[in-house]
Order: sequence, then structure tokens, then C-alpha cells
Amino acid sequence: MNIYDKANELAKALKESQEVQDITSAMSLIEKDPESKSMLEDFRNRQMEIQQRMMSGDMPSQEEMEKMEKLFDVLSLNLNIRRLFDAERRLSVIIEDINKMISDSLQNLYGGQSL
Repeated sequence: MNIYDKANELAKALKESQEVQDITSAMSLIEKDPESKSMLEDFRNRQMEIQQRMMSGDMPSQEEMEKMEKLFDVLSLNLNIRRLFDAERRLSVIIEDINKMISDSLQNLYGGQSL
């Protein structure tokens, strides 16, 4: 058994998954709507800025986090953006589950401690 072959099979399965198809479909619809596209890009840019700040140890204020939550709620009123967010969330759960399976399969290497 070649582990790289299995990884390529997994990558192919993810690429062909319903979640990825749903993301692609939602993004296609968003791309056709300049207002939706602009709102989503603005949200993603703000999200990236906050994540970069957090990685450098600069935690956002409660007010900033509340603003982001409100912006997320407003964007979620847009059906195509909500579809995108839902599909992204489902794909994220799958990836987290896969990561857990891999980590769990290796935990005995270090005396039974989780990675």
C-alpha cells in the first residue's frame, strides 16, 4: 500500500465531494453578482486581517468580533453567500474529521498521548 496513492485518492474524493461542488456552484453565482462579490471580498479581507493580527498576538477587541458577527449575519441573508458559508462549514467538518482520524491512528507512537 502506497500512502501517497491513498492521499491522492482522498484528494480526488474531496475534490469530487458534494460540498466542493456546492462551494463551486455558490461561488459561480456570487461571481455573477457584483454586489455580492464585493460584500464577500470585503468580509474575507477583514477576516484575514483579524486572523493575521491574532497570529501575531494582537487579539481583536470584543467590539471588533461583534462587528464581524453582525457582518456575517448580514451576509448570510444573501442566499448565495449563505449557501457558500454552509458548504464551507460542511467541508471544514469533513477536513477536521479526517485530521482527527489521522491523528488518532498515530497516537500510540508517543505512548498513547494524542498529537
